[in-house]
Amino acid sequence: MGNPSSAPDAAREVFGDTLPLAERYAEFLADAGVVRGLIGPREADRLWERHLINCAVVSEAVPERATVLDIGSGAGLPGLVLAIVRPDLSVTLLEPLLRRTTFLTEAVAMLNLANVEVRRARAEEVVGDYQADIVTARAVAPLDRLAGWALPLLRPGGELLALKGERAGQELAEARPVLKRFGVRTAELLRLGQGKVEPPTTIVRVVAERTPPRRAKGSRKRSS
Repeated sequence: MGNPSSAPDAAREVFGDTLPLAERYAEFLADAGVVRGLIGPREADRLWERHLINCAVVSEAVPERATVLDIGSGAGLPGLVLAIVRPDLSVTLLEPLLRRTTFLTEAVAMLNLANVEVRRARAEEVVGDYQADIVTARAVAPLDRLAGWALPLLRPGGELLALKGERAGQELAEARPVLKRFGVRTAELLRLGQGKVEPPTTIVRVVAERTPPRRAKGSRKRSS
């Protein structure tokens, strides 16, 4: 296993003064994260490029002092990374599984992050509790289903930032009918971290025109 604390130059550029916290989190991921099955053992050697930097550059699309709700937070990607790189943000990590919220709570305490709350719940269970500026999600669900969970948690004008892979464009096209039912007029692909991470991080940015109804038709199922 490689040494996850050996941060590449790109990490130093992206994280700046918060790099020591990112290094401690990387070590925790490579150790407890692997042991507890939150990430695969093969991921330990590529934590920086594939996970930490990949998530940190999402901060380019997040306004100052925003409230961020990270749904299906898992091992803290991207929510915990955003809280590290952007201490001005107020971040809630929403995760339904106990072993994952235990890991997240330990990580937040270890890093002494005062700008993070960990909450054990599913997205559909907290509708009405949040009107976030930003909702983030990574590897949670296809965009059409994800929108049904995320958009009710946003304030009018808030944004869903969904980290996606090679199928991002196809997912966006398939989700257009659902987004239209929500009254969404702005939904686009963004590629972030140009020159810092390869390939650049692809996100789908969806702007909530209004606070949607509690649940969109066809969005009943939620994977954890």
